[in-house]
Amino acid sequence: MEFTAKQIAEFLGGTVDGNENASVNTFAKIEEGVPGALSFLSNVKYTQYLYSTKSSVVLVNKDFKAEQPVSATLVRVDNAYESLAKLMSLYASMKPGRTGISSLASVSEKAKIGKNVYIGPFAVIEDGATVGDNTQIYPHVVIGEGASVGNDCIIYPNVTIYYACKVGNRCILHSGCVIGADGFGFAPTPNGYNKIPQIGIAEIEDDVEIGANSCVDRSTMGHTIVHKGVKLDNMVQIAHNVEIGEHTVISAQTGIAGSSKLGSWCMLGGQSGVSGHLTIGSKVSFGAKTGALSNVPDGEPMMGYPAIGYRNFLRSSILVKQLPEMDATVRSLKKEIEELKAKLESR
Repeated sequence: MEFTAKQIAEFLGGTVDGNENASVNTFAKIEEGVPGALSFLSNVKYTQYLYSTKSSVVLVNKDFKAEQPVSATLVRVDNAYESLAKLMSLYASMKPGRTGISSLASVSEKAKIGKNVYIGPFAVIEDGATVGDNTQIYPHVVIGEGASVGNDCIIYPNVTIYYACKVGNRCILHSGCVIGADGFGFAPTPNGYNKIPQIGIAEIEDDVEIGANSCVDRSTMGHTIVHKGVKLDNMVQIAHNVEIGEHTVISAQTGIAGSSKLGSWCMLGGQSGVSGHLTIGSKVSFGAKTGALSNVPDGEPMMGYPAIGYRNFLRSSILVKQLPEMDATVRSLKKEIEELKAKLESR
């Protein structure tokens, strides 16, 4: 597939600086550009590469001002990074999807399979399961009894969707993720721990993407729910009865403990943690390794463990760096006080 700078600008609502007939057929990072490639510039740290890149076309923001001659054709857009995402989505959508059911797959006669579905070798679709139109089921996927997967989904190898759980439309589940394993529920007794049956389900709404080896546990009762537009990175743990609000993004190695609720449009950095039975408001951001032990109101940026407001964390960090000097000062003052007391007592 090949596109000209003019076609790209028209699709993105941008303008062309340079040869509008310059054509591209691939993507490349600006520092690794080659003829025929499309690159983008959104971070000023990479501006230097614009003047030497071999890429034929580069997306830049409309307000960008070049300080040196540029050999590449520039397509000016409102937001270069968002525009690149649109182009890459268009490019991916034009690739023909797989169809057909492998003879090595195990598909129950009681399952309902939509149109133009691909089911790869050694995938298992159990009784009463539903797979929507245009969905891709890769090898070794298991879709349990009564579970449902919507239209236009991509379910990569070794994903397991337990019985009765639900996955919406246009979802992407990466290799090894598990939807609907039992929540971590045990009752302590004098003789050990008795398992509490987890009789609820896990539900994934539309346009959710879940990274490799991430888990969304089924609820004790009711639903564990991941609302539409949520993006989970690799190795994220969503415990039983948790609710993740719309369009929230969670980075790798983060854990959300049971029965906690996150609002919409939150951003959680890597290795963050949320304790159980908490309410995290909407548009809350967590820096990496933040640990929340209490509720957080809407729009609050948090950092540290236990989590505190971002500005307070920065002030505290400055003080922590000064602790050795402060300790020396305190010891010196203490010594002076002892000497003064000794002098007063000797009179």
